Amino acid sequence: MKILLTGATGYIAKRLLPVLLESGHEVVCCVRDTNRFDAGRYQSGMLSVVEVDFLKAEELTRIPADIDVAFYLIHSMATKHGSFEELEAISAGNFKNQLEQTNVRQVVYLSGIVNEKELSKHLSSRKNVEEILASKVYALTTLKAGIIVGSGSASFEIIRDLVEKLPVMIAPRWLGTKCQPIAIRNVVEFLSGVMLKQETFNRSFDIGGPDILTYKEMLLHFAKIRGLSRYVGIVPVMTPKLSSYWLYFTTSVSYSLATHLVNSMKVEVICQDNTLEKMLGIVPISYDRSIELAFDKIEQHRVLSSWKDALSGHSLEIGLSHFIEVPVFGCYKDIKKRKVKNTGSAMDKIWSIGGENGWYYADLLWNIRGFMDRLVGGVGIRRGRTSQGEIAAGDALDFWRVIFADKKEKRLLLYAEMKLPGEAWLEFKIDRDNVLHQTATFRPMGIWGRLYWFAMLPFHVVIFKGMIRNIAG
Repeated sequence: MKILLTGATGYIAKRLLPVLLESGHEVVCCVRDTNRFDAGRYQSGMLSVVEVDFLKAEELTRIPADIDVAFYLIHSMATKHGSFEELEAISAGNFKNQLEQTNVRQVVYLSGIVNEKELSKHLSSRKNVEEILASKVYALTTLKAGIIVGSGSASFEIIRDLVEKLPVMIAPRWLGTKCQPIAIRNVVEFLSGVMLKQETFNRSFDIGGPDILTYKEMLLHFAKIRGLSRYVGIVPVMTPKLSSYWLYFTTSVSYSLATHLVNSMKVEVICQDNTLEKMLGIVPISYDRSIELAFDKIEQHRVLSSWKDALSGHSLEIGLSHFIEVPVFGCYKDIKKRKVKNTGSAMDKIWSIGGENGWYYADLLWNIRGFMDRLVGGVGIRRGRTSQGEIAAGDALDFWRVIFADKKEKRLLLYAEMKLPGEAWLEFKIDRDNVLHQTATFRPMGIWGRLYWFAMLPFHVVIFKGMIRNIAG
């Protein structure tokens, strides 16, 4: 069958896409920026890509009419600009209006479990989107999940940050809230399993794993699996704002996302109806086993997607292509050149830069800069990277965003997402004479931008000189 997959650069869609292709389906991926989607990695003649911004109704006419099933996997919770509830409503409305002009028979929507009358903004928005998507032209199937656990998932990475960094946790009272976590493998099974299944048409189902746990129990289970001794104490007086700061400074989430998560975590998310697993013959994976499976993928360097790769900079929303041409005029540059002894080795280092591998020189200074960025509300350096050996346009890389990555051209271009009084690029390129060109470019904004560049200049001289020397060998 022919399937429309929205949110194709997102965490869930990247896990679902290979399964759909392996099952022999033709898949049309909708992305806001084609530069962020590497179709070549799938090596399938059954895959096509359409560039669509769902907030712009006129662009949805690019969606083909001859589709059978559509997956709606779009959300805007991490946005820093405007109301994410309003953005989600507009996006869903535009999607519905266009899909009703096609031959689609079923729309599958992944939402959140709704149990209580007083909902967080996040869950309330998800419920509103479900109501908007309902149609008399096509059948809507809604799957509602709580905490999704898998390598690269936001929940998994937040729990990992907390457990591995804090031997003793004095935590907010919402750690006593109960939830029903579900493994990412089960989520993908449910999504693919309901396709054109008549029994699921115009119905909604809660999906979850076999365990009902408090967030505190989830932390302690994680610690036990990792062989770590941890103590978690709950403080009843910690306000939502303090809770958000606690998450922000101890994990890699942004403050805006931390706020939305805290508001959601105060609400119990337990499945009311789990009959779908019997209908589809799905065996639910326990929370402990889902943690073990996640680490299996991490140790094998086979993490397919990460929540951290979602765009965090407002300026990048116009598309990565606008940043590929590094500006020349009105910029300060630090240019270093060095003959490469072994091109293959140098390329491996460039493609593995950041994350656990560090920046090959003065990592302490890089970490201090990341900490300073967190203090002023930036992304910091904790995001790391999704894969230790592979890299693609759109990936998050510590406090950088990958704009261009091409091994054939031997070029990697990064754009800074840290808080800056200007814009910054960092480029690595090896020419035909095996000379490595390392260029840091900064376009200042006003007097503060210029003062920032000259204040950082002594550090740049030391850091960039040592970095190119170690990369070039």
